[in-house]
Amino acid sequence: MKDQFYQYIQNLQDQICKGLEAVDGRAKFREDLWERPEGGGGRTRVIENGTVFEKGGVNISAVHGKLPEAMQKLFNVGEADFFACGLSLVLHPKNPMVPTVHANWRYFEMYDENKNVIQQWFGGGQDLTPYYLFEEDAIHFHQTCKTACNKDNPEFYPKYKKQCDAYFWNSHRNEARGIGGLFFDYCKATDAMSMQDWYNFVTEVGDSFLEAYVPIVEKRKDLSYTAENRTWQEIRRGRYVEFNLVHDKGTLFGLKTNGRIESILMSLPPHVQWVYDHHPEKGSEEEKLLKVLEKPIDWL
Repeated sequence: MKDQFYQYIQNLQDQICKGLEAVDGRAKFREDLWERPEGGGGRTRVIENGTVFEKGGVNISAVHGKLPEAMQKLFNVGEADFFACGLSLVLHPKNPMVPTVHANWRYFEMYDENKNVIQQWFGGGQDLTPYYLFEEDAIHFHQTCKTACNKDNPEFYPKYKKQCDAYFWNSHRNEARGIGGLFFDYCKATDAMSMQDWYNFVTEVGDSFLEAYVPIVEKRKDLSYTAENRTWQEIRRGRYVEFNLVHDKGTLFGLKTNGRIESILMSLPPHVQWVYDHHPEKGSEEEKLLKVLEKPIDWL
């Protein structure tokens, strides 16, 4: 399974980078290969200062070795060996009318002293963070997520949408980070779902990413915007940074387990503002977005 999924994310990284370069039209991804001293490594790809994308990354990694102490506590186990691989991406467009997007698909397994697999699971998802709300974009993104889920189980979309809304919640601000999508974790074999079934589901979602995001980018990337729109985008990006550094389990886990800092913090946007006690004008498009972030919405 680990070889099968690692091969998949290598191909998916190529496919997504190619699709995003085509949309941008100018910038190309810079590749950075790295090795982890404890075992494994990764292939980081970053795009910067493009026509469309101000900054973004599409990263894969496959790491293995002794389970770090922080993970032993998390999983309530003693010393063990592990393998983990995944693809993680974040894209911050230049135009405030184009939403930021995040996605991640990952696989984990743990072994006993005889190298037998004793735990294995998949996790992942994809979610959208707009700065200005276009309802048809929200509907398109969620419909693509639902279509991908429905190929395996019609119960998956409502379940994983709900988990996404709960996870990407900035509790210290009492607001959503964005308009959600899908979030699933610890997807283990059951009587109803084998690991191969989970693989089929996760790859179905991964394959849907470009279809979920690129049409939105194409539709919004050439819209005009003002300096005020840009300021609002940078203020909202501040909330994105707050979530990633305060609440995001992946970021915190990476920082606590000697992860590669450049790859972990790739998700942070290059230009951000924190304005003291900022409130948008009543009845403005900016206020409209905040109203939507007050509680989860059923976009479909």
